[in-house]
Amino acid sequence: QVQLVESGGGLVQAGGSLRLSCAASGSILSFNVMGWYRQAPGKQRELVAIITSGGNTNYADSVKGRFTISRDNAKNTVYLQMNILKPEDTAVYYCNAIKLIPNQNYWGQGTQVTVSS
Repeated sequence: QVQLVESGGGLVQAGGSLRLSCAASGSILSFNVMGWYRQAPGKQRELVAIITSGGNTNYADSVKGRFTISRDNAKNTVYLQMNILKPEDTAVYYCNAIKLIPNQNYWGQGTQVTVSS
Protein backbone atom coordinates (compact mmCIF):
# COMPACT_ATOMS: atom_id res chain seq x y z
CA GLN A 1 0.00 0.00 0.00
CA VAL A 2 1.47 3.34 -1.07
CA GLN A 3 1.37 6.21 1.37
CA LEU A 4 1.55 9.87 0.41
CA VAL A 5 2.40 12.40 3.12
CA GLU A 6 1.96 16.10 2.49
CA SER A 7 3.72 18.86 4.39
CA GLY A 8 4.45 22.55 4.09
CA GLY A 9 1.02 24.05 4.57
CA GLY A 10 0.33 26.93 6.90
CA LEU A 11 -0.85 30.50 7.27
CA VAL A 12 0.58 33.16 4.97
CA GLN A 13 -0.34 36.69 3.99
CA ALA A 14 -1.57 37.51 0.52
CA GLY A 15 1.34 37.90 -1.85
CA GLY A 16 3.46 35.43 0.07
CA SER A 17 4.81 32.01 -0.85
CA LEU A 18 4.66 28.45 0.39
CA ARG A 19 6.16 25.20 -0.85
CA LEU A 20 4.21 22.00 -0.38
CA SER A 21 5.89 18.60 -0.37
CA CYS A 22 4.41 15.18 -1.01
CA ALA A 23 6.61 12.31 0.08
CA ALA A 24 5.76 8.85 -1.22
CA SER A 25 6.52 5.63 0.65
CA GLY A 26 7.82 4.05 -2.54
CA SER A 27 9.36 5.04 -5.82
CA ILE A 28 7.39 7.75 -7.62
CA LEU A 29 8.78 6.46 -10.90
CA SER A 30 6.05 3.82 -10.76
CA PHE A 31 3.34 6.49 -11.01
CA ASN A 32 2.20 7.69 -14.42
CA VAL A 33 0.82 10.96 -13.05
CA MET A 34 1.23 12.81 -9.79
CA GLY A 35 -0.58 15.95 -8.87
CA TRP A 36 -1.99 18.41 -6.41
CA TYR A 37 -5.68 19.06 -5.83
CA ARG A 38 -7.39 21.39 -3.42
CA GLN A 39 -10.73 21.66 -1.70
CA ALA A 40 -12.08 24.84 -0.17
CA PRO A 41 -14.94 24.78 2.36
CA GLY A 42 -18.25 24.13 0.65
CA LYS A 43 -16.61 23.49 -2.73
CA GLN A 44 -15.68 20.45 -4.75
CA ARG A 45 -12.13 19.18 -4.92
CA GLU A 46 -10.39 20.68 -7.94
CA LEU A 47 -7.22 20.05 -9.89
CA VAL A 48 -4.35 22.44 -9.20
CA ALA A 49 -1.43 20.92 -11.09
CA ILE A 50 -0.20 17.60 -12.44
CA ILE A 51 3.13 16.24 -13.59
CA THR A 52 3.64 13.09 -15.63
CA SER A 53 6.41 10.53 -15.33
CA GLY A 54 7.94 12.17 -18.38
CA GLY A 55 7.95 15.58 -16.71
CA ASN A 56 5.07 17.16 -18.59
CA THR A 57 3.00 19.55 -16.52
CA ASN A 58 -0.46 21.04 -16.58
CA TYR A 59 -2.04 23.71 -14.40
CA ALA A 60 -5.44 25.07 -13.54
CA ASP A 61 -5.95 28.46 -15.18
CA SER A 62 -6.34 30.07 -11.75
CA VAL A 63 -2.76 29.20 -10.74
CA LYS A 64 -0.86 29.47 -14.03
CA GLY A 65 2.15 31.73 -13.68
CA ARG A 66 2.05 31.55 -9.88
CA PHE A 67 2.39 27.85 -9.00
CA THR A 68 5.03 25.37 -10.14
CA ILE A 69 4.89 21.61 -9.76
CA SER A 70 8.10 19.59 -9.78
CA ARG A 71 9.36 16.17 -8.81
CA ASP A 72 12.55 14.76 -7.30
CA ASN A 73 12.66 11.10 -8.24
CA ALA A 74 15.65 10.43 -6.00
CA LYS A 75 13.73 11.69 -2.97
CA ASN A 76 10.39 10.20 -4.07
CA THR A 77 8.87 13.62 -3.55
CA VAL A 78 6.65 15.96 -5.52
CA TYR A 79 6.58 19.67 -4.76
CA LEU A 80 4.21 22.54 -5.33
CA GLN A 81 5.83 25.95 -5.18
CA MET A 82 3.11 28.54 -4.63
CA ASN A 83 3.92 32.21 -5.17
CA ILE A 84 1.83 35.38 -5.12
CA LEU A 85 -0.75 33.61 -2.98
CA LYS A 86 -4.27 34.97 -2.87
CA PRO A 87 -7.03 34.53 -0.27
CA GLU A 88 -8.93 32.42 -2.81
CA ASP A 89 -6.06 29.89 -2.72
CA THR A 90 -7.15 29.00 0.82
CA ALA A 91 -8.00 25.28 0.89
CA VAL A 92 -6.87 21.86 1.96
CA TYR A 93 -4.30 20.69 -0.57
CA TYR A 94 -4.11 17.00 -1.42
CA CYS A 95 -1.40 15.02 -3.16
CA ASN A 96 -2.52 12.42 -5.71
CA ALA A 97 -0.71 9.61 -7.49
CA ILE A 98 -2.03 7.48 -10.33
CA LYS A 99 -0.87 4.23 -11.86
CA LEU A 100 -2.58 3.34 -15.11
CA ILE A 101 -1.66 -0.36 -15.20
CA PRO A 102 -3.02 -1.69 -12.96
CA ASN A 103 -5.45 1.14 -12.32
CA GLN A 104 -4.57 2.53 -8.90
CA ASN A 105 -5.26 5.92 -7.38
CA TYR A 106 -3.74 7.17 -4.14
CA TRP A 107 -4.42 10.25 -2.01
CA GLY A 108 -2.59 11.90 0.84
CA GLN A 109 -4.28 13.15 4.00
CA GLY A 110 -4.12 16.80 2.97
CA THR A 111 -2.42 19.91 4.29
CA GLN A 112 -4.17 23.18 5.10
CA VAL A 113 -3.16 26.37 3.32
CA THR A 114 -4.67 29.60 4.60
CA VAL A 115 -4.00 32.93 2.90
CA SER A 116 -5.01 36.04 4.82
CA SER A 117 -5.88 39.30 3.11
